Amino acid sequence: MKFSDGYWLLRPGVEAAHPVEVHDVATGNGEVVVHASTRPIRHRGDTLKGPVVALGLTSPMADVIGVKITHFSGEVAKEPAFTLHTDSAHEAKVVEDDAGAVMTAGALSVRVHRGDEWKVDFTADGRSLTSSGAKGIGLMTVDGAHHVREQLVLGVGHAVYGLGERFGPLVKNGQTVDIWNADGGTSSEQAYKNVPFFLTNAGYGVFVNHPGHVSFEVGSEAVSKVQFSVEGQSLEYFLIYGPTPRDILRKYTALTGRPALPPAWSFGLWLSTSFTTSYDEETVSGFIDGMLERDLPLSVFHFDCFWMREFHWCDFEWDPRTFPDPAAMLDRLRARGLRISLWINPYIAQRSPLFEEGRANGYLLRRPNGDVWQWDQWQPGMALVDFTNPAARAWYSSKLDALLEQGVDCFKTDFGERVPTDVVYHDGSDPERMHNYYTHLYNRTVFDLLRERRGEGDAVVFARSATAGSQQFPVHWGGDCEASYESMAESLRGGLSLGLSGFGYWSHDIGGFEGTPSAALFKRWIAFGLLSSHSRLHGSSSYRVPWLFDEESVDVLRRFVKLKLSLMPYLDRASRQAAAEGVPMMRAMVVEFPDDPGCAQLERQYMLGDDLLVAPVFSDGGDVSYYVPEGTWTHLLTGGTVEGPRWVNDRCDFLTAPVLVRPNTVLPVGAVDDRPDYDYAEGVTLHVYELADGEHVTVVGGTTFRIHRDGDVIRVEADAAPSQWRLLIVGSREVDAVDGGSASPHDNGVLVTADGAALALRGIR
Repeated sequence: MKFSDGYWLLRPGVEAAHPVEVHDVATGNGEVVVHASTRPIRHRGDTLKGPVVALGLTSPMADVIGVKITHFSGEVAKEPAFTLHTDSAHEAKVVEDDAGAVMTAGALSVRVHRGDEWKVDFTADGRSLTSSGAKGIGLMTVDGAHHVREQLVLGVGHAVYGLGERFGPLVKNGQTVDIWNADGGTSSEQAYKNVPFFLTNAGYGVFVNHPGHVSFEVGSEAVSKVQFSVEGQSLEYFLIYGPTPRDILRKYTALTGRPALPPAWSFGLWLSTSFTTSYDEETVSGFIDGMLERDLPLSVFHFDCFWMREFHWCDFEWDPRTFPDPAAMLDRLRARGLRISLWINPYIAQRSPLFEEGRANGYLLRRPNGDVWQWDQWQPGMALVDFTNPAARAWYSSKLDALLEQGVDCFKTDFGERVPTDVVYHDGSDPERMHNYYTHLYNRTVFDLLRERRGEGDAVVFARSATAGSQQFPVHWGGDCEASYESMAESLRGGLSLGLSGFGYWSHDIGGFEGTPSAALFKRWIAFGLLSSHSRLHGSSSYRVPWLFDEESVDVLRRFVKLKLSLMPYLDRASRQAAAEGVPMMRAMVVEFPDDPGCAQLERQYMLGDDLLVAPVFSDGGDVSYYVPEGTWTHLLTGGTVEGPRWVNDRCDFLTAPVLVRPNTVLPVGAVDDRPDYDYAEGVTLHVYELADGEHVTVVGGTTFRIHRDGDVIRVEADAAPSQWRLLIVGSREVDAVDGGSASPHDNGVLVTADGAALALRGIR
C-alpha cells in the first residue's frame, strides 16, 4: 500500500505521524519499551497532544528480535494469531545509556538512538544490517482508516526474496506484494500461498506477525526501503539474523514451525485421473496397466474431483454410477502396491446431504444475520466449513476417516483461498485475520487426522493454499498453471519463492494443468517434475499418461522416474534436512551460494539438496543456458565436467537435462529404481566427485559411511555396513591397490566393490 505522492507529498486523504525523538525508556525482564513523541518536546505545552508511539522490543530466541509499534494500546486483541515457538532458556541482554537503549540477542543487536534524529539500528557481528530512520515508522490515516507502517533501509545490492509462492521475478525488489490469499492461477501477481516473511542476501530476514492483510512495498514506494504496513493500531515484526540464507530459514522455521517429514512413498510418481476428464475403474486400471506394461514405476494414484457426484462437492461419497464398489476397487489397487489419494476441499455444496447437517449443527460459516454464507462460485450454493469450531473439525474429520477405513492413504487438500470477510466465526475470530489463516486450520485438521491414523512420518497432503506456519503440513503444489514453457518457468519461480519462505517440499502439475501440452513440452516438463521434491502427472481436461503424447515420452518418463528412485538415498537425506532444519529440498541458488553475486538473481535453475544443480530446459530444441559456480562440476547423466564460475550454453535431447554434481560430493545412489521406499543402504553405490582431502560423513538409511581422503589414498569405514555396497571414484582411471574389496573399470571412473565394512584405496589416478 502506497501512502506517498513522490518524495515530498502524501497522497490525497493520507495523514501521517512519525516518531521524532525518544521521550523515555523502560527496561526489565529482557524487554524494552520506548515511548517516542511525534513532535519535538520543547516545553510542557508540547506534551498536551499526541500521538505518541510505543516501541516494544522482545526476543523469542537468539538472533531474533521482535519489534512492536503501537499507537492506541486499547485496541481489542483479535484472533487468530500465529503460533510462535520460543526458547524459554533465552533472555536478551539490555543496556541503557545516554546514547539510547540496546537489546542484544545472540549475535544480533538493535539500538534505539536518543538525540535529535529518530533512528533504530540493527547490527550483527560488527556490521549494520538495516535501520529504520526518520519517517520510517508511520502512523498513517487513510480516509479515516488507521494503518501502522515500517520502512527498513534496503542497501545497495541487497535483494529481497520470499513472501510466499509468487510467480513473478524471484527477486522482489521493485514489487508491490499484498499478503492476501487468492485463487489466481500461476500467471498473475496473486498467490495461493502468501507468507508475510522475506529474507535478504544481506544477512537478515523479516517476519511480520500478522495473519491477515499485510502490504509490502519492496523498493516500490521508497526505492531504497522495504516497507510493510497493516491496518490497525499496532504492527509487530521479527528481524532474524542469519548470516546466511540457510541460517535465516533455520531460525525462521524454528520460530514458526518445521515441516513434518513426508513418507518415503510420497516421493515416487503420482498419476491422476485429471480434472474434467471422463473416468471410471476401467479407465483407472487401464492407466495403471499401461504404466506397468511400459516399466514406468508408479507409487500413488490420485482421484480428482469427479470421484464424487457433480454438484455434491463435498459429500465424501463415491459416485455410484462410476464407482459402484469403491472399497473393493481400492483393495485391488492397493494389492498392486499403490497408495491412493483423493481430492477434497473445505466447501459443502447445497446439494450435498452434508449441507443440511452442517447448517443444523452450526458447522458452516454464517453471515452476521445468522444466514449460512453461500455463493455459486465453484459449487452452486456452496458453504464453507467453520474450522474454528472444534465440533465442526471433528465432524469434517469423521467423513475423511471413513475414507481412510476404505483404504485411502492421503488427500489433495485443494482450495481454501476465497474466504469471505462478511462472516461470523464460531470462536469470534476476526474475518480479516482469518482470510489467510483459514487454510492453516483446514490443512491442520486433515494432517492431524492422517498423523493420528497413519502415524508420525506417514502423513502427507497435497495442498494448494497456505500461510506462515503451513510448512508444517506438507506437501504443497503450485496450483493451476498453463501448458506452456512460460508457465513452466513461472511455476519454478513460485516453487523457489516458496522455498525461500520456509516451505521444505513442493510440486507442480507436470505438463501444465490448463490445456494440453505438446509432446516436446511434456517431455521437458517430465525432467523438471521428476527432479522436484514431489512429482505428479495431472491435467485439467486431458490425461497425462505419456503414451498419449508419443513413444519417446514413455522413454523420457521411464528415464527420469528411475533416476529419481535411484537417487532416493540422496533425496531422503535432503528430505530429513528439510524437516530438521527448515532448508527446502529445492533451493534457489542464492541459498547455497550467498557469496557468489552471479547467483543472486538466478531463477531458471536450482539446487536439489546440497549437491545437485538442476537447470530445466525451456525449449523444444533443447537450448539451455545456466550458471555454474566455482569448482569442477560433473554432469550426472553424461560424466562430462564443467569448470566454474562460468555461464554454460548447452543443448540437450529429451533424455538428458543439465544435472550437475557439486565438487567434493559423495552422492549415494541406490540399487533400486522401481520404488521410492526401500533399504537405501543395501547395495548402495557411493559416487565420489572431486573429493577434497579430509573426512566426509555420509548417512544412508541406518548406515554411516566415513570417507577420508589424503592425496591419492581414500579410506572408507561403514557403521552398520550393509551386506553389499560399492564406491565409484568418478573421473579416475585406475587404482594401484585396494584393501577390503576389488576394483573394476567403469564408464565414469573406477568402481570398487566392498567385501565388508572397510575399504582402503591407494594410488588413485
